Amino acid sequence: MKQLLTEREGAVPASVRSDLEHIFRSAYPRVVGVAARVLGSRDEAEDVAQEAFLAFGRSSVPAGEAVGWLCVAAAHTALNHLRSGRRRASREEAATDGGHSTAPDVADAVVTLDERRRVRAALSRLPRRQAIALVLRHSGLSYAEVAAALELSPGSVGTTVRRAESALRKELGHASPE
Repeated sequence: MKQLLTEREGAVPASVRSDLEHIFRSAYPRVVGVAARVLGSRDEAEDVAQEAFLAFGRSSVPAGEAVGWLCVAAAHTALNHLRSGRRRASREEAATDGGHSTAPDVADAVVTLDERRRVRAALSRLPRRQAIALVLRHSGLSYAEVAAALELSPGSVGTTVRRAESALRKELGHASPE
């Protein structure tokens, strides 16, 4: 972990928490998974996870709340990348336009890329709390973990996720090509 911090920051600040390495080792796969669900790219998700862990390393969040906090931070950061990173869509289009092959597997890949891009764009238009609740829940966090991470009552997580799913379907319906 110190190597990651050293590479990114130039040196490990004295204010980094002593429990960071343990939390990093236990939570990293889950945090990357949350970011990857939003971004669709493991490489970008690892960058987002690193940002989340750097912020956590400087925080005073209790260790017991670390996983939820880190997952929310990863979802926020990933959504920010989506909202400000419309360049990804143009790169994906350029990549699919580059090969003019009509083989069925290429067509399937283009459809899949387009569908994923549509879902990510629709997700980025949802209210932030709904988008994060949806991403966290579909990333495998329990209702209790989502509730703790978003400071909701566990009973309201299901309602928030259902509303988010409904809003996402509505966004996808509005964004469907004609």
